[in-house]
Amino acid sequence: MSGRTRDGMLPYARQSIGEDDIAAVVEVLRGDFLTTGPAVERFERAFAGYVGTKYAVSVSNGTAALHAAMFAAGIGPGDEVITTPITFAATSNSVLYRGGIPVFADIDGQTLNISPGEIEKKLTPRTKAVVPVHFTGRPCPMDDILYLAKKHHLLVIEDAAHALGAEHQGQKVGSFGDMAIFSFHPVKHITTGEGGMVTTSDRRLYERLLLFRNHGITRKPGRWSRQEGPWYYEMQDLGYNCRLTDIQCALGLSQLGKIEQFLRRREEIVLRYDRALGEMGQVIRPGRCPDGRSAWHLYVVRLRGASAHRRREVFNAMREAGIGVNVHYLPVYLHPYYLQADQLRCSPGLCPEAEAYYREALTLPLFPGMSDDDVDDVVAALDGALGSQRVAAAP
Repeated sequence: MSGRTRDGMLPYARQSIGEDDIAAVVEVLRGDFLTTGPAVERFERAFAGYVGTKYAVSVSNGTAALHAAMFAAGIGPGDEVITTPITFAATSNSVLYRGGIPVFADIDGQTLNISPGEIEKKLTPRTKAVVPVHFTGRPCPMDDILYLAKKHHLLVIEDAAHALGAEHQGQKVGSFGDMAIFSFHPVKHITTGEGGMVTTSDRRLYERLLLFRNHGITRKPGRWSRQEGPWYYEMQDLGYNCRLTDIQCALGLSQLGKIEQFLRRREEIVLRYDRALGEMGQVIRPGRCPDGRSAWHLYVVRLRGASAHRRREVFNAMREAGIGVNVHYLPVYLHPYYLQADQLRCSPGLCPEAEAYYREALTLPLFPGMSDDDVDDVVAALDGALGSQRVAAAP
């Protein structure tokens, strides 16, 4: 069975939905609650248990999870938050939503994750938090990051949108920092259609996250400023409406029950890629994780020494062959909004390792629904695209 879409394209990622997932959603549709009901609590409790934290708070998407974490952390105007430029723009945008200033620290050219040494170079008296992104699903060097955070009294917010199920030294990603965020977009490890989660073991942060997702309102009598009756509730902060529905949480809970199956299939695909691409001298395969387990959200190769023009030609050739390659990511600070915002002090050359990686990066399809034949098709298309480039480059 192939993972191709109806138009024949093999996407870089897609959801894996089974009859059990559909049945779980139908059960909710036939029940009493469509939102703010028991499925939400069940999903949050199961998710926290899987990650290894005391609490989990579901929200409407991964960006809302980041925004909620910044709210709970108390990020405000002028506060600096250090993160990596190799991430989706939402990571640093969430700092801007709170009036803070995202500061970009360069990556380690081997792991592609944020470099602890570069974090240390960017520390100032205004630094309040660090957001390491477990890029592609490979865990960041959390020991070093936590050491820096403790030394400088910083909060750590893990962006684990790529990394559900990843482990560092036997501990699940998402349980290291003060908080961690996850995404349930259809391209991620499990999906709720759209959705996100924040995990924490800090009761105070947990209460702040609950306020954030529900208009800043609490219905808990012990937290009210006064008692007026059982109907009463209070808005205690300026929150948002970003709750996840019971329909979505039923799907998420069903999907979570299959996470290890999904992870094993991703690992099988990676092994198949590794064996085949080891024979291509122009391709640099992603590195392995010596002290943990990658969740393998993405399989990103580098085209050795490629120019931007050459990478584009390989990209186009593979798309024409029906292979939905992608590129993750343009360094965030090179987006026009960041370049044009004077207070952010962004310019080309800010993070040389990140820019060198971006010029060569190409994301190959990777998702559990791919067949072995699909993987072979990707390898053949890449070999053909690189071969055509060799011919084109000949005098």
